[in-house]
Amino acid sequence: MKQIERYIFRIALGAFLTCLIGLTGTIWVTQALRELDLVTAKGQTLLVFLFITALSLPTLITVIAPVALFIACVYALNKLNGDSELIVMSAAGMPPRQLLRPFATLAFAISVVVAFLTIQVMPSSFQELRDVLTRVRGDFVANVVKEGQFTALDNGITFHFRERGADGSLQGLFIQDKREAGKAVVYLAERGRVSEVDGQTYLVLEKGSIHRQQKDSRDSSIVSYERYAVDLAAFTPPDSETVYKPRERSTMALLFPDTGEGYYRLQKGRFRAELHDRLSAWLYPLALAFIAFAALGDPRTTRQGRGLAVAGAVVGVIALRIAGFAAS
Repeated sequence: MKQIERYIFRIALGAFLTCLIGLTGTIWVTQALRELDLVTAKGQTLLVFLFITALSLPTLITVIAPVALFIACVYALNKLNGDSELIVMSAAGMPPRQLLRPFATLAFAISVVVAFLTIQVMPSSFQELRDVLTRVRGDFVANVVKEGQFTALDNGITFHFRERGADGSLQGLFIQDKREAGKAVVYLAERGRVSEVDGQTYLVLEKGSIHRQQKDSRDSSIVSYERYAVDLAAFTPPDSETVYKPRERSTMALLFPDTGEGYYRLQKGRFRAELHDRLSAWLYPLALAFIAFAALGDPRTTRQGRGLAVAGAVVGVIALRIAGFAAS
């Protein structure tokens, strides 16, 4: 690009990054506040909270980037015209295609990023988000058992803890295991803490005892311990097979779906719509940049208002987005 084109490109790029970061940050914080119950009510760590909210960033960027580019193009063209630079460029014989080149270059670069996000990153983030939320909801310590209550699970286990400590630990634990016929095992502990090791979740009990009693015996064996780990997988029922929605599946899975799958046969239209959305999302940055340039690319004097042109461009963008949503 020539020097004048690089100058225009820098103006548009700076405005685009400002809009993208500002809008994405604002919406991300708003969505993050809605997920605070993961920490306050469900007992999850701050890292889990940040990880879940961060998984929404690819989707936010994909939706916001075309709009941010449109705002940046409008700002750059208005600035150039307001400083009479467009008039000078036109008087010097600069053709419209040369003025368009920096905007088209920026739009093409953003289109490549949007294509990569929609085709590759977003499906993976949606699938990971689904898996994480499934694990969070399946955490019976956080979602099933209640403080100060005896909770009987379907598989013959009764769970109770007196209170939850400030550090997230469980105080005054009682666990009765009657899964094996004719045998009862009771775990008592002063405190316990949920811990993950190699993908497995354990309840680490501290300073307690294990009481084992056979059906025909009046005596029970007692074993004291300082630390004892209980596998929580045994406390939860086996998970049913997860069926991923179209947006949670890879692009290859949408291009070559399993036609024998029952969910696919019921939702063929949604699979096609999701595939079309992914393959067409990269066109929005180009379309919105061209709309802005078509409306504001001509030089005008300060006496010629540009408000009507800006309004027309905004209406065109809204109509395009509505048509896109309607088509999907």
